[in-house]
Amino acid sequence: MPFTLATWNINSVRLREDIVARLMREEAPDVLCLQECKSPVDKIPREQFTALGYTHMVARGQKGYNGVAIFSKIPMVEVGAEDFADLGHARHVAARLENGVTIHNHYVPAGGDVPDRDVNEKFGQKLDYLTDMRDAFNAAKPEKAILVGDLNIAPREDDVWSHKQLLKVVSHTPIEVEHFNAVMDAGDWSDVTRNDIPEGQLYSWWSYRARDWDAADKGRRLDHIWATPDIKNAAHGSRVMRAARGWEKPSDHAPVFASFDL
Repeated sequence: MPFTLATWNINSVRLREDIVARLMREEAPDVLCLQECKSPVDKIPREQFTALGYTHMVARGQKGYNGVAIFSKIPMVEVGAEDFADLGHARHVAARLENGVTIHNHYVPAGGDVPDRDVNEKFGQKLDYLTDMRDAFNAAKPEKAILVGDLNIAPREDDVWSHKQLLKVVSHTPIEVEHFNAVMDAGDWSDVTRNDIPEGQLYSWWSYRARDWDAADKGRRLDHIWATPDIKNAAHGSRVMRAARGWEKPSDHAPVFASFDL
């Protein structure tokens, strides 16, 4: 069953319902994973999405912040959610499609502004979340699984606009990249996006602070799609939909796509 999947930090699904619906209409991924929904589950605006064919949803929500949701045209069942680092946050939900593929949707903590856990509690929470992810995958190797989401780390030098200038900036510090790689290694995860687009600068996030984000192009690749070894070769067609960053009332993230022939 071939299917296309997209992941997008939407920065409020209620505020940006119309551009979510636009993506569904114009791009029609079979599965759409959203992060930072900023909504209780019962307040997520489903009517328009259901009318567009997304009749299945699993989600975890909170009022005003965090929140993750998976919308699908393909039947799926929820298979749980983890509270990594015991934060009490809605940052993970998982669903299994009818073809047996499990999708994990994550919103890793951003980590605040200072990359030092001794003075910045949020940075410590981020590292602890990643450590718990690593330990979970070491304890039970995932199979036939896809992990997506805003992981809030740009791991490679060409995943940021300036490796040198961002080495001490949260999202690209060596300790974050070390934790990121440890999570990948623990689950034998494969970076689907970079398998398909191995070379060159690639970003999925551009700050709201830039007067002209497109011209400045000071981006980071914070949004990821991974696959387990047993299905990684079925993945293809990866792309970042940069144009969506320029839509009306945009998120500061762009959707990331991949297709799987399974």
